[in-house]
Amino acid sequence: METILGAFAGILAFLVVYCLLGGLYTVDQNERAVITNFGRAERIPSKTNLDLPIAEQLLPEERERYVYPQVRVIGPGGPYLRMPWQRVFKVSVAIQTMNVAFDPETPDANQKGCILEAVTKDQLNIGLSGQIRYRVSEQNLYAYLFGIKRPILHVLGYFISILRERVAKYEAPQPADNEEPLLDRANESLARAGVSINDLRKNLNDLNEQMDLECRSSAVRYGIILDASLITGIDPPAEIESALAAINTAHNEVSANVSLAQANADQRIEQSRRAVEIETNRAQAEVQPLRWMAQQLMELKRSGEQALPAYIRNVRLDLFSKARRVILGGK
Repeated sequence: METILGAFAGILAFLVVYCLLGGLYTVDQNERAVITNFGRAERIPSKTNLDLPIAEQLLPEERERYVYPQVRVIGPGGPYLRMPWQRVFKVSVAIQTMNVAFDPETPDANQKGCILEAVTKDQLNIGLSGQIRYRVSEQNLYAYLFGIKRPILHVLGYFISILRERVAKYEAPQPADNEEPLLDRANESLARAGVSINDLRKNLNDLNEQMDLECRSSAVRYGIILDASLITGIDPPAEIESALAAINTAHNEVSANVSLAQANADQRIEQSRRAVEIETNRAQAEVQPLRWMAQQLMELKRSGEQALPAYIRNVRLDLFSKARRVILGGK
C-alpha cells in the first residue's frame, strides 16, 4: 500500500513540477498555435486546404501538388496545458516587411540585399528596389509549419521569378482609340520604339497590381499571404543612363510643346464659341423688332381693310407732331 501511495505521490509531484516548468503556455494576441501529439499535428477530420476559398487561386494541375490537411488552431489566450507527449508550435500572424532583393540564405547577394537585377523586353539589365508585405495564413498553418522547411525562401523565389517574368514581358497599357489623348498620339512613335524602362517607371502601380494578382496562390501553396508588393525604384545600366536621360528630355520637350499647342487650341476654340454666342444674340436682338412689327401688321390685317390705312395715318400724325418742319411734295 505504501508503494502505491509513493508512486501516486511521485506522479503527482512530476505533474506539478512539469506544469510549473513548461506544461503551461499562453498565446499572444498576434500569435496562433498548433499542437502535435507524438509529432502529428491535431487535424480537422476530412478537411484539407482545397476546401478553403484560397484554393480557387490554384490551377487544375496544381491542386494535387499542394494538398495539406487543416489543423486545429489555438487562438490568443491562456494559460493552456500541454501534455508531455505534446509540442506547441507558435507562429506570428502580424504583417511583416522584407526587401525584394534580400536572400535569407546568402545575405551578401544582390548587393547585400538592396538591388535585384532583372532584364527588360529591350534587353536592358536594370536594378529593382522595393519591399513586399506578407503574413502567415491562419487557414493554412500546416503548409507553413510542416509542409515546407523554410517557407519564406519559397515565397521569395516564387515572387522574384514572377517579377522578372513580368518585367521581361511588360508593356504599358494602351488607351482606347476613342479616348486616346493628344499627348499619347504625339508620343506614339516613341512608345513603339520599345523603351520599356520608361514604361515601367511610369506604370509602377500597374506593375505592383499585376504582382498582387499573380501571387494570390501563395497562401494555398506555402501558407504565406503576400499582402502587397511595393516596387519603388528602377535603375538603368550606367552605360545607357545618359542616353536614357536624353530620350526623357526629348520626351518632356515634346510633351511640353504638345501641351502648349493644345492649350492654345482650346483657348481659340473657346474664343470662337464666345464670338458665335455674341453674334447670335445680336442677330436675335435685331430680328426681334421686325418680328413684333410683323405680328402687329398681321393683327391689323385681321381687323379689316380700314385698319391698316388708319394705322398708317396715326403713325404719320405722330411723326408730324414730333417734327419741327415738314416738306410735302407736290402732286
